[in-house]
Amino acid sequence: MKLQRALKITVLPLLSIAFIAHAEKDTPPGASKSTSTNLLETGSAVLQSNAPLKGFDIYLVGFHPMKDIPEKQMEAHHYCHQVNEDFAQCVLFDGNTKDANMNGVEYIISEKLFDQLPPQEKQYWHPHNGEILSGQLIAPGIPAPVEHRLMQSKMNSYGKTWHVWHTGGPGDKGDALPLGPPMLAWSFNRDGEAKPELASERDKKLGVNTEEIRRSRADLQPLAKPQSGVDALKGQFKRDTQDIPGVVDSNAATEKK
Repeated sequence: MKLQRALKITVLPLLSIAFIAHAEKDTPPGASKSTSTNLLETGSAVLQSNAPLKGFDIYLVGFHPMKDIPEKQMEAHHYCHQVNEDFAQCVLFDGNTKDANMNGVEYIISEKLFDQLPPQEKQYWHPHNGEILSGQLIAPGIPAPVEHRLMQSKMNSYGKTWHVWHTGGPGDKGDALPLGPPMLAWSFNRDGEAKPELASERDKKLGVNTEEIRRSRADLQPLAKPQSGVDALKGQFKRDTQDIPGVVDSNAATEKK
């Protein structure tokens, strides 16, 4: 048995290399995936570990405008790992199928951690209350009470999001490759900031209703505290916008006192 195992360990990789070398010669030009790539993927699945990915088991879907170009908007599928109560990290895709493209990352922190950041750093972190109370941010596929509890736990939190590939959005086909510098993404904090088709297209694909979700979260409004960055994109949209009840910029709240 030991001899058989030793043969597998030493011979299988050598056979794989031989197969790959032979396959590369026979790969037709323009093929989407060569035989060698498929063999590598199969071998990796058997012989290599993907332990860092196993914890990314929270699935969220929301929308992101780019902070410097607010009309550049996209649907964002988050696959997240909750590291602890105050910190989560997410890999972003433009869909939830095997053909989806990875196009960014997002880090999520609690209000407690955000308050500890230096002022210079806070400009990169967008507030989440508007996304939650508007029904834009959802966790599809789990029971409604569980999703409600999850959203409650994210009230007053913040996200730092970088998109490295604009793969498309309403009226924009996007780029064929990840081009240019990373783009800092932001959150929508007023009704009317997001292009209407963002929610309607997402709702149709996933079988959800943003307005119904919004109404179901009305009880979370009293938990909302003023947040930094709510007014960061104020006045930068051609459409009429309206305040979301409970979503208030911390600077505006301070000025009123």
